Amino acid sequence: MRVLLSTYGSRGDVEPLLGLAVQLRELGAEVVVCAPPDCAARLAELAVQLVPVGAPVRPLVHGATPPSPDNVPRLAAELIAAQFEVLAPVAEGCDALVATGLMPVAAGARSVAEKLGIYSVHVSYCPIFVPSPHNRPQPLPGRPIPPDVTDRRELNELDIQNYNTLFGPPLNRHRVAAGLPPLHNVRDYVFGDRPWLAADPTLAPEPADLHVVQTGAWSVPDERPLPAELEAFLDAGTPPVYASFGSMRAPENLARVAIEAIRAQGRRVLVGRGWADLDLIDDGDDCFVVGEVNQQALFGRVAAVVHHGGAGITTTAARAGAPQVVIAQIADQPYWAGRVAGLGIGVAHDGPTPSTESLSAALGTALAPETRARATAVAGTIRTDAAAVAARLLFDTVSGARPAA
Repeated sequence: MRVLLSTYGSRGDVEPLLGLAVQLRELGAEVVVCAPPDCAARLAELAVQLVPVGAPVRPLVHGATPPSPDNVPRLAAELIAAQFEVLAPVAEGCDALVATGLMPVAAGARSVAEKLGIYSVHVSYCPIFVPSPHNRPQPLPGRPIPPDVTDRRELNELDIQNYNTLFGPPLNRHRVAAGLPPLHNVRDYVFGDRPWLAADPTLAPEPADLHVVQTGAWSVPDERPLPAELEAFLDAGTPPVYASFGSMRAPENLARVAIEAIRAQGRRVLVGRGWADLDLIDDGDDCFVVGEVNQQALFGRVAAVVHHGGAGITTTAARAGAPQVVIAQIADQPYWAGRVAGLGIGVAHDGPTPSTESLSAALGTALAPETRARATAVAGTIRTDAAAVAARLLFDTVSGARPAA
């Protein structure tokens, strides 16, 4: 079986697909990933074939001028065009396509699968993005949801209209050119009748009316050793607090605020550089900065994790039993912050821009013994087999026969 995995986004969009790719390969499938060129080094580590599509994501996110809603129609049109131009030839001869990432990419990918007559499924990493009467629709760039609209039917129609307005024209141009009928409901076409939800059931319990297949959160078992210098730092004192914003833009002066807040709690500091290029503020021996690192191994050795609330880092910290402080910025991050606080395994920081005082106060709660005890207890409920479950499900769906375990 040959499977094509498609996404466009930062590390958090790509890494779960790699977890699925590794497990599909264990079942004997040939796997190709279409993703941004930024992830080439990571795919090479796992010997997963990459077909780069679109422009690099990091300059887009961290350029001098962040993308604005005015840029969305142009960017959407470019991403959709790339799916038809780049993805379509790669999909020839594939048996299945798994699509995730930005909506225009998923819409183009599923259209390519339709044209070729191959099975496809859409995957979300957070339940709030799946259309449901239970969830208030998530606003699209430049298309806010009026707060005074509360009727579920009206909200649903408005959401469909927003998807059609932003993505319908460029998508339908390419569909018609490919001999496919135009779409009148882009949103429901992309999600399909039974989308998959690759989120952990403890961290993201599925609402009763959400018709999805929830597999759990996908990840790659990380066997990489920690760098020797980091090992030496960890061994030299008490467990530090780790602070990083991953691939996100960080609030101004976040490194200084984080370091000062962590020191105010009497803790050592471990800064994750990330795409925001966070760095140390002095040469104190209580601080260390690290780049790309095995977080699965690291988080079991830290006192707490301060982060932006991406699905991946939230799940990794929860699985490791590390208390968390989530400084949510956009998209699904407020959801994960709320779940961390609701489960008692950490704190949702009040607002996206912390001060030394506000972050120190949040850390005081996260570092309390009762938070650590709760995080340890919840860690045992986080699934570790989700990518394997999803791979078997895909294999069974496409082949019609259960593969050998």
